[in-house]
Amino acid sequence: MVLLCFKIFMARICDVSLGTVRTMFVVKGNKFIATLIAFVEVIIWFFAAKEALNTNLKSLWIIISYAAGYATGTFIGTLINEFFIAGIYNIQVVSSKIDDAAIERIKRNNFGVSVINTLDDKKILFLEINKKRYKECLKLLKECDLECFIVVNESKVAHNGYIMDKK
Repeated sequence: MVLLCFKIFMARICDVSLGTVRTMFVVKGNKFIATLIAFVEVIIWFFAAKEALNTNLKSLWIIISYAAGYATGTFIGTLINEFFIAGIYNIQVVSSKIDDAAIERIKRNNFGVSVINTLDDKKILFLEINKKRYKECLKLLKECDLECFIVVNESKVAHNGYIMDKK
């Protein structure tokens, strides 16, 4: 029974990780890769479900293995997305404290930024950044204005402009 639980657990990790990655490719509009991943994902899922349901063993451990594999697969899938799937974040910042010197500092750190001055002496900053530099960018923005309002969205596509991968 230990071997059965292990097989189910590992299969669920694989199929759910693939499902999470597939979803990221769907969101980014990459239909071909998403379709290939979906095909493999469902084959693995089918065998995991078959193993779990077609056994004479009656044990809560089978259910726990199935659920734990699902949860672990979700975690691993998000890690894969975070570290290996490229992406672009759109960051909008509203601040009354960020001045021209801070904007130059942002540019010196190789972040392209567009600025709109509002009528009430605030600035709205627009940045499109490589998601691998997100934490670095967020830290820099907080150093410029700890209380600035920041909105982050994942961009599907960006044309033209300035997006730097590295410092």
